[in-house]
Amino acid sequence: MSPVPRVIACLDVDAGRVVKGVRFQDLRVVGDPVEAAARYEEQGADEIVFLDVSASVEGRETLVSVVRDTAASLTIPLTVGGGVRSADDVSRLLRNGADKVGMNTAAVSRPALIEQAAEAFGSQCVVVAIDAKRERGRWAVYTNGGRNRTDLDALAWASEAQALGAGEFLVTSMDRDGTRTGYDLELYRALRGRIRRPLIASGGFGAPRHAADLLREGLADAALLAGVLHDGELSIADIKGALERGGIRIRKET
Repeated sequence: MSPVPRVIACLDVDAGRVVKGVRFQDLRVVGDPVEAAARYEEQGADEIVFLDVSASVEGRETLVSVVRDTAASLTIPLTVGGGVRSADDVSRLLRNGADKVGMNTAAVSRPALIEQAAEAFGSQCVVVAIDAKRERGRWAVYTNGGRNRTDLDALAWASEAQALGAGEFLVTSMDRDGTRTGYDLELYRALRGRIRRPLIASGGFGAPRHAADLLREGLADAALLAGVLHDGELSIADIKGALERGGIRIRKET
């Protein structure tokens, strides 16, 4: 039997505050990460993803103190990304409460980092984040919080990262981010043909049916949610309830 899909709450953090935008632009402050993480766990989130969205752009480390406080409020797994440039950075985040560490910009510029982190800490805690934008019949990879376009093809890069030891992928459709129009199913369908590692889909959730479309076909192992949660339009419990009524297996509190 295949693993039960996960419903994951995402906290995009800038200057210590949770923010949300549309297609990586026009970020607005929507809350406190420690409070938000605890609230989403209480609602039934299976995991939390904490992304320091300005760390790579500003050339600084992830806000470790905020990560530590967020981790202290949780009993569910926490993935942290943003500003990870070395194996030492991975170690620092793991020591301060992260269960898994995401990497994007540094992994693209120095793919050996994936291998180093996997060898040092285990593939299970190495999450490669890919920000993908549809361009001329393919998906281009962007770095630095969606600011810098690379020449990499998202599908080819995912295959390479998997071979280097990535244990999980967090793939965001930049075209759908914040639009609430549904996940880019074509993107995840293409990725499913390339990678065997767990895949988290991000960008476009606006209603439970969007997650149902994604998970029913097995295109991802987890659906990432942000804006609708931050704005209080839906809770994790609402979403999980709708998925279960639609015949999608969900993880239940023990």
